[in-house]
Amino acid sequence: MPELNDLVLSIRAAGIPPVVLLDGGSGAGKSTLARVLAPALGAELVRLDDLYPGWDGLQAASRAVADELLPRRRWRRWDWASGRSAEWHELDPSAPLLVEGAGALSRASRQLATFALWIDLEPGERKRRALERDGDVFAPHWDRWAAQEDAFFSRERPDLLADLILDGETISSFR
Repeated sequence: MPELNDLVLSIRAAGIPPVVLLDGGSGAGKSTLARVLAPALGAELVRLDDLYPGWDGLQAASRAVADELLPRRRWRRWDWASGRSAEWHELDPSAPLLVEGAGALSRASRQLATFALWIDLEPGERKRRALERDGDVFAPHWDRWAAQEDAFFSRERPDLLADLILDGETISSFR
């Protein structure tokens, strides 16, 4: 497992300003890594949890990364409470960017990024972590969300698009 400084150096060597896609299944450790990686890169952080248009929105958010967020450096927040699109967020095109979430790394988005990370973790452990983290909010939606992830991962193979695959068991060692 590389150290955080080594990871930052690898990312910066791939292009300035870095545009990083961080993907993996729910509960793999993406948010944990993003919390330390974004400030280490001085990057704006966009979490796909803010873009998914509801529990069936993984594919739509993935398309938004490739069609809107990366090329135009803007994204539209999904208001989970009202169940509809909310305000637009503009990003600085000259600033480093980290996009984190299941569906961030697709064939279309990879062409627009300088570096891509995949976090690998066994499905049972991912489910345990996700339900421990989000509990009753996520539990009724786990199966349908996992089916979307499985379909996306089978179709896009983000693990094969990644510059680096990290072990989700060791993500907490990045500090």
